[in-house]
Amino acid sequence: MIRRVLPSALLVLLVLMVLPFAWHALTRPVLALQGVPEALDRLFHPGAPLSNLAIYAHMITGAVITATVPLQLLPVIRRRAPRLHRLSGYTLATTAVFTGLAGLLYIALQGTVGGPWMSGWFALYGALMILAASNTVYHAIDKDVTRHRRWALRLMVLAVGSYLYRLHYGLWFATTGGIGVDDFHGPFDRAMVWAFYLPYLALLELWFLGERRLSRKPT
Repeated sequence: MIRRVLPSALLVLLVLMVLPFAWHALTRPVLALQGVPEALDRLFHPGAPLSNLAIYAHMITGAVITATVPLQLLPVIRRRAPRLHRLSGYTLATTAVFTGLAGLLYIALQGTVGGPWMSGWFALYGALMILAASNTVYHAIDKDVTRHRRWALRLMVLAVGSYLYRLHYGLWFATTGGIGVDDFHGPFDRAMVWAFYLPYLALLELWFLGERRLSRKPT
């Protein structure tokens, strides 16, 4: 009983954790358009409508994919509402492509606050998200369940990356007071530009490797 309930309970916990972040990302562009000072920072540039549109789109679509991930992972939805699972999956993948493209456009036009080092790693993050979303849909249409599942899980990891990035900072400040943080140029800052997604993807690949080895064992 516990083993059946635990995954769903953990996903509900994930929803409760990511929803405040998703709401913040969703409403911040609206507040910025209204001229609220707290919402206006180095992301938004007067007289640069294309880059502002790109960052607005990136934040809004990013909020959508962050909030959609737990829905896709719920086993009960996959079993009892497969149409909803497919619909939300296509929504997630399509929105993820727009998130990645908008982020890459913004980086090309304005760079990032952390300079070329941050821009390069964030651009890789965006490219990987587009790749994962495209392959998730491709293998779903191709009805290759194994490959679809693996690419979908990669996409899930990437989709919550922005949340993990901020979570890392929150935990770091809570435990160290912010050692190594220096306006996005400190040692911790320079590590975080890749540590919010690459280690998790690596752990996921190790899990896939373990699954393949188990499947090859004689029964």
